[in-house]
Amino acid sequence: MSAARYRRFLKLCEEWPRDESKKGRDLGTFLRQRVTHAFREGENTQLSDPEKCDQIYESLARINTNVYRERFPRTRDTSFTGVTVEECRMLLATGNMQQMDEEKKGLWKTLTERFSTKQDVTPEKAPENK
Repeated sequence: MSAARYRRFLKLCEEWPRDESKKGRDLGTFLRQRVTHAFREGENTQLSDPEKCDQIYESLARINTNVYRERFPRTRDTSFTGVTVEECRMLLATGNMQQMDEEKKGLWKTLTERFSTKQDVTPEKAPENK
C-alpha cells in the first residue's frame, strides 16, 4: 500500500511547478526534498501513520489543482498594498533578496568587508640564519 502512496507523491512532485527565480526557496523544491526524505526506501518504505500521509497528500493535491483559488476567486490581482503579482515575483526573486540583504548591511559593514584583508594562509616561520 505504501508503494501506491509513493507513486502518488512522485506524480504530484512531477506536476508541482518549480520557480526558477527562487532557487532553493520555492515550494516545489521543498516538496521534492520532503518526499525524498519521507520515502527513503522508495516503494518499500513502511509508514508509521498512513492516514496522516493521505491527509498531507490530499491537501497538497488540492493546492496544486487550485481548488481554493477557484472556490474563493479574487476580485483583483493585487494585495492590500496595491502591488501586482508580477511585482511581488520580481521582489521575491533570489537576486533581489540578496541585493536587499546587501543594502541592509549598512555602509560601515560593507566598507569593512570590502577593504578587510583575509589571511587564509598562516605565515610560516622565517628561516634562521646562523
